[in-house]
Amino acid sequence: MRRSRSLPLAFLFATRGVWRAVRHEANLRIELALGVLALALAWWLGAPLVPVILAAGLVVTAEFFNSAVETLVDLASPQRHELAAAAKDIAAGGVLVASICALLVGVAVLGPPLLVRMGVLR
Repeated sequence: MRRSRSLPLAFLFATRGVWRAVRHEANLRIELALGVLALALAWWLGAPLVPVILAAGLVVTAEFFNSAVETLVDLASPQRHELAAAAKDIAAGGVLVASICALLVGVAVLGPPLLVRMGVLR
């Protein structure tokens, strides 16, 4: 049985994981950049920030889990295996679903004020 770790040590390990993912996962960097752009657009439009923060956070969190699954599968199954591929595909599918949901949130929250700003709506 493992000994319980201190809270500061747990935060250290978690922070190390975040930085490792940011350094090694190109898709995560893209998703983070898009999230920052969406937040900047929401701020500029005066749209509610909370839905955008939650949607972007959902996508980034899904990408963290996807990256963890891919890393574990690569460790456990270095050779190609149907079940390993299925695990990776399912995890990637989770990121896709989260991204589609975030896009819908973005359209619903940012679309109307953007159209007003462009003069298409009043």
